[in-house]
Amino acid sequence: MQETLRIAVQKSGRLYEGSMKLLKECGIEVSNGNNQLRVIAANFPVEVFFLRDDDIPEYVQDAVADIGFVGENVVSEKNKEVDSIEKLGFGKCRLSLAVPKNGSMQSLNDLQGKKIATSYPFILSNFLKEKNITAAIHEISGSVEIAPKIGLADAICDLVSSGSTLFTNELKEIETILSSEAVLIKNKNLAAGKKNILESLLFRIRSVKKAKNNKYVLLNAPNDKLEVICGILPGMKSPTILPLAEPGWSSVHSVINEADFWNVIELLKTNGAQGILIIPIEKMII
Repeated sequence: MQETLRIAVQKSGRLYEGSMKLLKECGIEVSNGNNQLRVIAANFPVEVFFLRDDDIPEYVQDAVADIGFVGENVVSEKNKEVDSIEKLGFGKCRLSLAVPKNGSMQSLNDLQGKKIATSYPFILSNFLKEKNITAAIHEISGSVEIAPKIGLADAICDLVSSGSTLFTNELKEIETILSSEAVLIKNKNLAAGKKNILESLLFRIRSVKKAKNNKYVLLNAPNDKLEVICGILPGMKSPTILPLAEPGWSSVHSVINEADFWNVIELLKTNGAQGILIIPIEKMII
């Protein structure tokens, strides 16, 4: 019987769609049409378990699942014996302290002796100790942002993405405790066969991530500017140069990192590049 790698994925919530999209981009066919809790992939040796995100670190620690897709915030809060091995590039947010917008509290030190509502008591407790802040922590699950309005707490510690929920509840951030995104965690004692499957999966994940962070660029360049333009283009090794039908011109092909994109494009235009065409990359194997 072929060995399989068991992946724990959030069954619903903010990381579910990103996790399923990533598996699809990796060419792994997983159908969960009937809201099943366990699905075997059609074309790759993995089983996917759909679980509560808070339970995923413990399931991976206890080898019920071999690996899991889960937020860094959950990994830190649950503090289980697992290895975080890859950031996945989606589900980005931050765990922040927030206070009433029109209140007297303006900074971290103003929380001294106050009450703070949170779903992350472990992280918050450690943070307050590091900052020498003494405050009462009220652990609640869900709707943390209403705690100041109903008199349960003076401040909150909660996840923030766009900040719209804080704005709606007339709260403002005063301190970021933790930046978070989805990560891949693994059991510390994977068998050799499962490690091989994991390496294959990681190869696919990293190829997808590299593709998202880069763009394929094609442009026309005057031959007397080729050396300058090739110096501007970072590329993977060196640009591909092909002669055009029009004398004195060449077509140049390369790859630009998303972070450098606009600066590079402006430099290319300044140095005579024309007909610049940008193409998204689906997969990138280096």
